[in-house]
Amino acid sequence: METYFTLKYIIILTLFCFSELTLSQTSLEMIQEIETYRAEENEKFATAETTILTPEDFKLFKGLPFYAIDLAYRIEAVFVRTPDETPFEMPTTTDRLPVYVKYGEAHFKLNGESLQLALYQSVPPMEDPEYVDYLFLPFTDTSNGEDSYGGGRFVDARIPEGKTMIIDFNKAYNPYCAYSPNYSCPIPPEENDLKVAIKAGVKYVEKH
Repeated sequence: METYFTLKYIIILTLFCFSELTLSQTSLEMIQEIETYRAEENEKFATAETTILTPEDFKLFKGLPFYAIDLAYRIEAVFVRTPDETPFEMPTTTDRLPVYVKYGEAHFKLNGESLQLALYQSVPPMEDPEYVDYLFLPFTDTSNGEDSYGGGRFVDARIPEGKTMIIDFNKAYNPYCAYSPNYSCPIPPEENDLKVAIKAGVKYVEKH
């Protein structure tokens, strides 16, 4: 009997440790994915052929400022398709008016708050096979103008295959016009104004 309970205890302990290890590995993989993304972004900015920086800023570039990685901002959201939406012209920082259509909504909770964001698809959709399922997710939040860019930020998204989707705000990035006046950038629609601070993704340092 004693041997039975000892063996049972060992099995339970082993399963518990394995479960904790698996969870830990999954978290580490998520963090590594974010770190890889950030390294790739820094490489783009630091490479003359791909940078969007002005010549003056390029000379001084030492890396993008990021919030600390926080997996609490990697959200599993419920995706709701919104068919029969009317295409509209999205305002930009210039006179350019690209046409988008609202494709769906992402519903999620963050720090106890129930939130939602609209996802948009360009009209017509991108023809590049790499982007045929691309959705545009621009947003503003209460960190704008303090730690993050005043004009809001973007997150890349893909059309989900099921009823949920991942939104990783650790990968939130600034529009190009945050770095150079030579670009025309979409202005996030009012419906995507979050009344919370998204302390994740890229920060913004004002030029002085």
